[in-house]
Amino acid sequence: MGSENCIDKKHFVLVHGACHGAWCWYKLKPRLESAGHKVTVLDLVASGANMKKIEDVDTFSQYTEPLLFLLDTIPSNEKVVLVGHSFGGLNIALAMEKFPEKVAVGVFLTAFAPDVEHHPSYVLEKYSERTPLAAWLDTEFAPSGNKTTMFFGPNFLSDKLYQLSPIEDFELAKTLIRPSSLFMEDLTKQKNFSKEGYGSVPRAFIVCTEDLAIPLEYQLFMIQNVGFNEVVEIKGTDHMAMLCKPQELFDSLQQIATKYA
Repeated sequence: MGSENCIDKKHFVLVHGACHGAWCWYKLKPRLESAGHKVTVLDLVASGANMKKIEDVDTFSQYTEPLLFLLDTIPSNEKVVLVGHSFGGLNIALAMEKFPEKVAVGVFLTAFAPDVEHHPSYVLEKYSERTPLAAWLDTEFAPSGNKTTMFFGPNFLSDKLYQLSPIEDFELAKTLIRPSSLFMEDLTKQKNFSKEGYGSVPRAFIVCTEDLAIPLEYQLFMIQNVGFNEVVEIKGTDHMAMLCKPQELFDSLQQIATKYA
């Protein structure tokens, strides 16, 4: 039995979304670890405990550096299960583009999923077209250098992101979120992700049925647009599945990892 258990150990790399940080995985990480997996949670630049300010980050790839640095250090004979939440879908896509041989599967957790036919910004542009400015509620947008910064307001957090999550997690988020950016201006200038890079890695999508931030219909549009090897649904969860339904998310990730990693 022992050796089989060793084979089952996976390395999960968990990537947070905009304004969030490594802290948002605090319920999922111990679940994965107690199942014997290795888990890396990281703060992207100007997120969580990372010391930089968003004002000093000019490009999307600069923002993604901690993830790219991590994958660079993974031995060439190892593969990780890369999980991106929300805007983190674009970060994992960039990592899959640059290190396709080091990613067993890219998991998009109700996340923005780019395709290989359009600019990386396409999936955000389409989302903006469908999302009236009023839907952002008290989120603050501000020009900063060559980009626009974004900071979720408490109403947006409670009504659109955390509406089904425990009140304690909403309180935690209010104290820990930081201004971020969608780097639209930079992403419109980047070349498409390639079939040989990003497009060559197996992809899975985890649908969150009660997500009000990236609504179900938009999740389904992305699934249709990109094409996924695997689609798993978590019923009754808001945008913050790792806080709202951590056990169901753990089960979904186990299922995907067993198949692809």
